Amino acid sequence: MTVDVLDKASEVRDEETLPVAALDAWLVEHIKDELPQPRGELKVTQYTGGASNWTYRLDYDGLALVLRRPPAGTKAKSAHDMGREYRLQKKLRPAFPYVPNMLAHCTDESVIGAEFYVMEHVSGIIPRRRFPKGLELSPEQARQLNLNALDKLIELHQVDLDSTGLRSIAKGAGYTERQINGWCGRYQKAKTWNVFGAEPVMRWLQDNKPATETICLTHNDFRLDNLILDPQQPTAIIGILDWELATLGNPLMDLGNALAYWIEAGDDRIARATKRQPSDYPGMLTRQQIIEYYCEKTGVNVDDFAFYEVFGLFRLAVIAQQIYYRYHHKQTRNKTFKNFWFLVNYLLWRCRRRIAQQPK
Repeated sequence: MTVDVLDKASEVRDEETLPVAALDAWLVEHIKDELPQPRGELKVTQYTGGASNWTYRLDYDGLALVLRRPPAGTKAKSAHDMGREYRLQKKLRPAFPYVPNMLAHCTDESVIGAEFYVMEHVSGIIPRRRFPKGLELSPEQARQLNLNALDKLIELHQVDLDSTGLRSIAKGAGYTERQINGWCGRYQKAKTWNVFGAEPVMRWLQDNKPATETICLTHNDFRLDNLILDPQQPTAIIGILDWELATLGNPLMDLGNALAYWIEAGDDRIARATKRQPSDYPGMLTRQQIIEYYCEKTGVNVDDFAFYEVFGLFRLAVIAQQIYYRYHHKQTRNKTFKNFWFLVNYLLWRCRRRIAQQPK
């Protein structure tokens, strides 16, 4: 496998630079034993594909690290909690080795202007909007990668909460109700004049929530572009990233959240224009095939998956609206977010369409 297919960071965006000297001094003080000697100059680049927490690559001579920090601007009280994200991964790693090794957590915002944590860099392939140039999978390999990803999600849902010490990270029971209320409330707080159509969706979710729920550890942002693939065997997964939204939750809602991002070959042009992962690559499963595989492997009997699909789409619409709210109110100048209002309206339309498909 050529090095060209490995994931790379880019130049740091102007408004998102880090104070390199202050960061270097903090790293020397807190993870000195991890740094090479002599360590050389600290070089900072940025992974610019995300729309939430800011992620940087830190390079010394012979050593690569990753730094995660929250974005600038106002944010929900419980959002972008670096300490929680750090502690969750540190507890999870012994039972689920696809989590990167956590190295240090900083609560002193004077160092770089925000709380942050540092972890080991995992070198591999990240399948973003398209597979990187130089990597071509057969339809059989793409299907196997898809199945391997689903198996990792199922494995995560089966992690023992007591032996890992993760049972205390969230409330657990009542998750479905809290999620509906929480995301409806976030939509109302982030609403701008150019988005509409959420009220019927919010009422439908309240009226159609499942009567029972299972509680397990959920990722809640499980996508191909949050996976790290083995450069020598690109159907094998060696890392899973972005644990910001992980919690004790309903595994079927976790799957529904993943399906909201899953663009398949037969989707309309708007959906295909918004894809963030190569989920429409020849050999990849359809959303319905994913549901059937997950339910068969876990023994779950779900007669109608509509609630979980609609919730996933609505939640994604609210996430996009929260990001657009920051742009709309000039809390970020990132022009990537300029037209997110259109994406919000499109996702709400998909919610209404899925609801309309339900038998009367």
